[in-house]
Amino acid sequence: MANEAGRRLMLLLWAVTLLVLALVGLVLFIVTITGFGLVLVSVGIPMLLASLPVVRWYANFHRGWAGRMLDAPIPSSYRPPRPGNVLVRLWGTARDPATWRDLLWLLVNSTAGLTLTIIATVEGVFGLLFWWWPKKTALYVDAQLIKWLLSPGKKALLASRVQQLAESRAETVDTQAAEIRRIERDLHDGAQARLIALGMNLGMAAEAVERDPENAKFLLAEAQAASSEALNELRGLVRGIHPPVLADRGLVGAVQALALANPLPVDVEADVPQRLPAPVESAAYFAVAEALTNVIKHSGAHRARVSLRHDGTLLRMTVEDDGHGGADAGSGSGLRGIERRLGAFDGRLDITSPPGGPTVVTMELPCASSIPVRKAGEVGPDER
Repeated sequence: MANEAGRRLMLLLWAVTLLVLALVGLVLFIVTITGFGLVLVSVGIPMLLASLPVVRWYANFHRGWAGRMLDAPIPSSYRPPRPGNVLVRLWGTARDPATWRDLLWLLVNSTAGLTLTIIATVEGVFGLLFWWWPKKTALYVDAQLIKWLLSPGKKALLASRVQQLAESRAETVDTQAAEIRRIERDLHDGAQARLIALGMNLGMAAEAVERDPENAKFLLAEAQAASSEALNELRGLVRGIHPPVLADRGLVGAVQALALANPLPVDVEADVPQRLPAPVESAAYFAVAEALTNVIKHSGAHRARVSLRHDGTLLRMTVEDDGHGGADAGSGSGLRGIERRLGAFDGRLDITSPPGGPTVVTMELPCASSIPVRKAGEVGPDER
């Protein structure tokens, strides 16, 4: 009974909040439309610079609420900000169809939405007085109205997806170019220098082998040491490109080896029945490795857990720690690098990290198994 009363009271509070916001939205609509009307006058531009970001925040707040009410997230399709000065960015925002969809919804929310929230408030009061009264009829209708008006159309979603893929491709190209430069630098400064020294030592040893055998032995010993160091550096370089354990033992085995080498206790739970395509395994491995590195560097955690799940079409990786929380993809290069790596495969990164922890980093990669699953009774080509 107490829980039911609490739920009904929460619905009433939401109804009152949305009622107040509907009145605020009416003022926001008037200010924004007036700003567009006065855009040729100096006062119009400051009005729009102040109101348009508020409009987007206001619309996103309602998208989030309606998505929770309907248990179906409502995406947005805003175009990315245009590079340039303030006026160029303002012009880009004004030309965005999503901006005008928000303004249309503001008008509807200030009229029909206002009416629905008034009804919802009355329903909330009656719901507290009479237990047989419906709990959220008007709120549900308001959420459906928000979804209908603020959900982007198929064309807008497609344009937004194309833009995301174009940005992901550009970032991937830049990342690959930077990786190639790193490999070239490591080869030049490390293995190449040691191989040059090796060649010089062998040449001097060849000249000294008859006239100074002791010096020749010393030069040969130096050459042997240089060859060992060069070989170790090459192995380390190759390991950074594609770890041998990943090729030998697959993603699960490689992550388990990574956990064993981690200075923190790391539990690994895995349900990946078959091998995945090599590029996907590599991206997943390095994403998990980077996430664990962030745990060590920034979280202050005492323990971590890695979970790998593959359902046949989607690989989901979760890295959880008991640290102090506060992780943000926008505040550092580590999580942003993971996001770029996953984006190259149309993957996604989600971070839950409230102050005080725990931090849960969820990474998803769409992929199918590289080894096809046989149907019951099916015979392989090598068994016929």
